[in-house]
Amino acid sequence: MQGTVDGFTYGLVTPLVAYFMACLGGALGLRCTTRSILVAGTWRAGWLALGSVAIASGIWTMHFIAMMGFTVEETPIHYDKPTTFASLGVAVVMVGAGIFIVGCRGATGAALFTGGTVTGLGVASMHYLGMAGMRLNGKLEYNTLTVSASVVIAVVAATAALWAAGQVRGFLWSVGASLVMGLAVSGMHYMGMAALSVHLHGPADGTPSGDSAAALIAPMMIGPVVFLCLAGAVVMFDPLMVLDKPARRPAEIDRPGVPARSVAPRIGRPPAVRPVRERRPHRSRAPQSR
Repeated sequence: MQGTVDGFTYGLVTPLVAYFMACLGGALGLRCTTRSILVAGTWRAGWLALGSVAIASGIWTMHFIAMMGFTVEETPIHYDKPTTFASLGVAVVMVGAGIFIVGCRGATGAALFTGGTVTGLGVASMHYLGMAGMRLNGKLEYNTLTVSASVVIAVVAATAALWAAGQVRGFLWSVGASLVMGLAVSGMHYMGMAALSVHLHGPADGTPSGDSAAALIAPMMIGPVVFLCLAGAVVMFDPLMVLDKPARRPAEIDRPGVPARSVAPRIGRPPAVRPVRERRPHRSRAPQSR
């Protein structure tokens, strides 16, 4: 018996809110990745870590807000907490691995391909692990071709977003990249949901164990959303991000064979002025008599 699946129970409310959260996480994460290019050492690792968690939190929150609008008419849906929050851990680890590859190696060539692939697979893994946490009186079945298309969308979107983060072209560039990334992540989610069909075991004879989506929404919003707000405050009040002017060119940072130097601008020191030497008039020598 096939279940009647509805992914838009509340109309456009859940897709729009989910898209906003994906854009917010993407904007903060890409901005942190861009910021990491302007520094070296421990500071770079810190900015990359902050960006990784911001992107993963935005994608994870987007997924479960969108799932609030998902229902199966013939059976209630519940969620298993350990599996649900394990999907967040997978997203943080795999997205972080991809971002660190690009942040440390540069957004070019093999590093961009590898980082984008790992990040995209992390997004897809988070989605399908989150779906595995669903508990209902039936079995989830997927169309292999549609699932493959959703994974390709995730990988391409992640690669494009990481490439954009490495361009260091200013705030508007990052905003545009985050809007595209949010659209691609949302598209990947709903493409994956289009691959889903529910085969019911029969009339529901009991309530599945686990928590409902309504019970999960409170911790889901309190945790990742608060973190996104804190990450936004860090990005907003960082001096170099406000000025939007790198202290020196990214190509000068961590070049092979060149020691890393501090990129903090020297505030309060006037530029060194070399004293002007007075030029003496040229004296012509009189011809000597032989």
